Amino acid sequence: MINKSKSNPKLNIGKNLQKLRLGKELSQNDLSRETGLSVNLIAKIEVGINKNPTIFTLLRIAEALGKKVEDFLK
Repeated sequence: MINKSKSNPKLNIGKNLQKLRLGKELSQNDLSRETGLSVNLIAKIEVGINKNPTIFTLLRIAEALGKKVEDFLK
């Protein structure tokens, strides 16, 4: 059986985003204000509804958190 979380890094984006956001002590509303993205979009990424956010979205979030896009893919 293939471990999908290892073969498909998109599956971890939401969990990693939430972990990094909480590490900065930011709410979803705070991150929304920092990035100009909707709270709804951030929430959908974090819970896995949006499993494939655009690179533009990830770049904006990474910049706001002081991270690199690849930090979401670990």
